[in-house]
Amino acid sequence: MHLTLTKKYILSYLLFGIGCFFLISTVTSNLIMKQVVVEKASAFYQEGIYMSDQYVGNYFEQQNDRKNLTSVQSHLRAIGIYLNAKIWLINTDGELILDSSDASVSRNHQEIPEFTSVLPDGSYYTTGNFFHMFSEETLSVLIPVSHDYHVRGYIAIHVPLTVLTHEKESYLLPYYLTFLAIMVLALLFVISNWLIIYRPLRKLRRAAGDYAVGNFEKPISLDREDELGYLSHTMDFMAGALRDYDEDQRKLISNVSHDFRSPLTSIKGYIEAILDGTIPPELQEKYLNIVLRETERLTGLTSSLLVLNSMDPKQNRLNKTEFDINTVIKNTAATFEGTCTSKHITIDLLFPEWHSFVYADKGKIQQVLYNLIDNAIKFSHADSTITVETTSKYEKIFVSVRDTGIGIPKNSLKKIWERFYKTDLSRGKDKKGTGLGLAIVKEIIQLHGENINVVSTEGVGTEFIFSLSKAEKEDGES
Repeated sequence: MHLTLTKKYILSYLLFGIGCFFLISTVTSNLIMKQVVVEKASAFYQEGIYMSDQYVGNYFEQQNDRKNLTSVQSHLRAIGIYLNAKIWLINTDGELILDSSDASVSRNHQEIPEFTSVLPDGSYYTTGNFFHMFSEETLSVLIPVSHDYHVRGYIAIHVPLTVLTHEKESYLLPYYLTFLAIMVLALLFVISNWLIIYRPLRKLRRAAGDYAVGNFEKPISLDREDELGYLSHTMDFMAGALRDYDEDQRKLISNVSHDFRSPLTSIKGYIEAILDGTIPPELQEKYLNIVLRETERLTGLTSSLLVLNSMDPKQNRLNKTEFDINTVIKNTAATFEGTCTSKHITIDLLFPEWHSFVYADKGKIQQVLYNLIDNAIKFSHADSTITVETTSKYEKIFVSVRDTGIGIPKNSLKKIWERFYKTDLSRGKDKKGTGLGLAIVKEIIQLHGENINVVSTEGVGTEFIFSLSKAEKEDGES
């Protein structure tokens, strides 16, 4: 059976009330009844001792004196009325001599069957029918009457348990009133909890339902400084992140579709033109080379996407070692020798120290350097210089790649790290780029827990600077 939180609150309240009422009406009632019986028995016993000393002690020496008998009967009757109880005087043979409820004095003694002065449990009082003398449950207290150091008889004081039950109920009344007060307070507590906890939870539940179907626009906005408020802010942040993720996913699909559509359209068009004879045989080699370049571009785009997909910061995908970053820069710059020669571009390497050891993933840092130097070459003018420099500061090595090329427009500086983003200048300068190089660079640097920044002025040049952690020991080249 499905129960909402409101129903659970109501059910809990009812179960609490029923449980408390049951405890009061059973456990508490029985405990109070036992206490009332003990206190009443104790009070009767004290009265019995008093009657034994004051009135009954000498009775057995003057049993035949009717005047004495009448006097004792009168006292027993008066005390019985005072105690609201029945008082008997019993001899050692178990015969009822006097009864406070009987105004007359009879010489015919009633025998109590199976009478014994030793009550059950060895106590001075018992509850029951007192040797079958009563038809209802009765509290009976038995007090021995002594004279000249001998037990001459017994005083028995009886009161029906119904009388004690009424007394018990009077004691229970404050408990029931307290119970009612507690139930009122509990109801207020349930209502306040419903207002304080359930209503915000209902908003959170509705928001979670919206998020489940992809609606991330409406914020929860719980203005609270507690766990629910923290949860609300966390869910709002999560919704923002999911919204951005959806937007990035849409952009990714759009950009991938755009970047794949153009070369595929070119490849399809040229192949159809060759097949239907639109392109003559003597020109087919030229257009086949164009198709080859387009397929190479698609291959590079696919490879870059796979590289980005493999960079999950939640998993340890780095193979960190200690190596000399200066040597890696020299080797990476050497791979561009042919391109630089054809474009009349010079790469200057500035190393204040002969060796600069870092602790990082050597292969991925080579990829970062390759992408940055490749970009610098693409957007540099002929007969210009690209400068790669390392500097040491505190526990970091900073690597700078600086060119004097076309620069990056100010409104594009924040967007260059986005996947597939290309400035209008880059589209005119270089048709081969996929727009993923700088995205890969940033992913790699962030995967290392480091930072990369860019400073650029349009028409003047661009400088990329990234940091790496120093190696603990600089004892050799990796």
